[in-house]
Amino acid sequence: MPSLHQVRQLPWSAEQMFDLVADVARYGEFLPWVVATRVRSDSESEMIADMLVGFSAIREKFTSRVEKRRAEEIRVHYVDGPLKDLDNVWTFRATGPQQCEIDFKVEFSFRNMLFEKLASQYFDKAFRKMVAAFEARALVLYGSSSSSATNAA
Repeated sequence: MPSLHQVRQLPWSAEQMFDLVADVARYGEFLPWVVATRVRSDSESEMIADMLVGFSAIREKFTSRVEKRRAEEIRVHYVDGPLKDLDNVWTFRATGPQQCEIDFKVEFSFRNMLFEKLASQYFDKAFRKMVAAFEARALVLYGSSSSSATNAA
């Protein structure tokens, strides 16, 4: 199963970044290719959500179960949609009063092996664009600090 991984040092707290990533209902406001989201259920520890993603005329809906451990980890498990599997894990670790390290991994597989080979060529670029969108959203929500985000991987 193809996978991507990135570790980033960020100038925001682990709690702030956890809150941003856990706010699935707002993904359509800042994430590329996210057309709409719908949170079916949400508690302190688990969420079930649908996400409609699109590019050009193509639209696909995914359903995920999101496990949350406040300010430490978010695990997203694929429930239903056009893929065979899609899982990702966000880990948040405080490195200072207003600094954290995020570790983000995503694994995916397509039902069609040819499509998986084609898509995996572009997935790295899309993955990096998505991580950058989370950082840009954090800047809008939380402002900047004297530190700058750095790539640790």
